[in-house]
Amino acid sequence: MKRREASRPPRGLLADPGHFIALGFGAGCAPRAPGTFGTLIGVVLYLPLHGLSLTGYLAATAVVIVVGIAVCGRAARRLGLHDHPSIVWDEVAGYLVTMCGAPAGWGWVLAGFLLFRLLDIAKPWPIRWFDRRLSGGLGIMADDLVAGLLAMTVLQVFAKVISL
Repeated sequence: MKRREASRPPRGLLADPGHFIALGFGAGCAPRAPGTFGTLIGVVLYLPLHGLSLTGYLAATAVVIVVGIAVCGRAARRLGLHDHPSIVWDEVAGYLVTMCGAPAGWGWVLAGFLLFRLLDIAKPWPIRWFDRRLSGGLGIMADDLVAGLLAMTVLQVFAKVISL
């Protein structure tokens, strides 16, 4: 099944470290808007990472993505539903991609958050293509990574225009 269904994860799922990560340290258990809460976890992880060099930031983001492919796929199999709404590590990774190279400041943090959420929810092409065509952990992660790349591009264009 590809579409998300509104259902709570089983009790005890958070006791498993991989599932704990896939569920965004519990943010995915929010009764409403778990993806938004997952993105907030992305903001929390971004704050200490944004001071790294670009290489360091990219390396940390790559680790988040690789770990995400594994833990999200495993959690989806355990939950019996591809991209269960409680699996939100993909939002964490997508937000970190969004903020790659973003200017410093809370305005940019908020702009990245809003832009990423808009693209992740609306799923315009090519995001929708990835969402519908890929399965497993890579499929769960891919649409959010593409949303992050698009949001990052928009943020970079805004940053260039503002600095002119």
